[in-house]
Amino acid sequence: MINIFQVAYKNLLRKKTRSGLTIIGIALAAWVLVSLLGFNKGYESSLNSDIDNLGYQVLVTAKGCPYEAATLMLKGGIGLRYMKQRIADSIAKQPEVDKITPMLMQAVFDPNKGESGGITAYLGVDPKTFPKMKSLLEFKQGVWFSDPNAYEAVLGYEAAELEQREVGDKLLIPDKNIELKVVGILKRTGTQDDGTIFVPLNALQNIFDKKGELTGIGIKVKKDADINKFEERMYDLPDVQVVSLSQVKQTIMTLVSTARVMVLSIALIAILISVVGVINTILMSVMERFQEIGILKSMGAMAGDIFKLIWLETLVLCLSGGLIGTVLALVTAKLTDILIRRILPYAPRGGLVRIDFSLVLLTLGLVTLIGLLSGIYPSWKASRVRPLEAIRSEVE
Repeated sequence: MINIFQVAYKNLLRKKTRSGLTIIGIALAAWVLVSLLGFNKGYESSLNSDIDNLGYQVLVTAKGCPYEAATLMLKGGIGLRYMKQRIADSIAKQPEVDKITPMLMQAVFDPNKGESGGITAYLGVDPKTFPKMKSLLEFKQGVWFSDPNAYEAVLGYEAAELEQREVGDKLLIPDKNIELKVVGILKRTGTQDDGTIFVPLNALQNIFDKKGELTGIGIKVKKDADINKFEERMYDLPDVQVVSLSQVKQTIMTLVSTARVMVLSIALIAILISVVGVINTILMSVMERFQEIGILKSMGAMAGDIFKLIWLETLVLCLSGGLIGTVLALVTAKLTDILIRRILPYAPRGGLVRIDFSLVLLTLGLVTLIGLLSGIYPSWKASRVRPLEAIRSEVE
């Protein structure tokens, strides 16, 4: 007895070019769909990882963000702005606060870096609180500072490469004629920490004559705390601005969602085109085999048998295209990641396109459903063929 799968497979091979083009259309739609769903999962996961690596959920700065001020200095803009260290003490007393870490950023122009010079970023941190807050930072060499007042430095990965320093070397601060001893070099993180030179807070305040002044305070709230109410109280503090990282994340995800909706619309259009292509391919196959189907029914084949045969052909087309598209998405995931990074204004570190087994199963399930729905009409059309009309049309 001939297997129905073999019959369906051989029927599709009769028109190899047409079947092949239909499979390619389905594969492209599946490729876009898998890549889009993988991007949806990967981007949010990487963004969450970036925010978690910061170690704090809220950042309080003086009016005028210090990170933007460093950029302004390149163009001759205003300098850094400061707030009093007592603000950190008052914030630490808030019931929602789990940990805080005061910071002082100083951006120094270094004429020795290239023909036009460059900016070196120094970040003064509390040796007691900062390492605990940024527990994900790992050392390539060395350790954190030996003393809160020590003239020592821990270099980010890129800062160490740029300065060409190793543990034990001396690092001269331009215009200050003060040397720092390099006691640690961090591993690459893919964040702004890679280009930063960390110095004990007290030492940096002394070097730059900024005793009792800060540029930022990182705040980690307790797990059961109402972060929204806490942020509202922080907004009432004079001469400071509050940056909520959850709001930053929401803003970024809103911008990305707009682009994602556009891509999803393209994917849906591609799927609809593929569905129309499948229906067209199977219907043409049914019309070309009109007499053959009539002969099969005259030999005892039931309407249900014909329906199953044509429906199976549709399913084979869709599953073949779905498998090819899924494999294509897996193979080109890295390339898709690179292209997305070039298009997006902000891309977190880590993989932006993450395709796992559950995503593959979801896509194949969706493609199978499309195949089942696409095959209903052509299969019904074939099952309604009347044997006598088919044989008579062959004689004519």
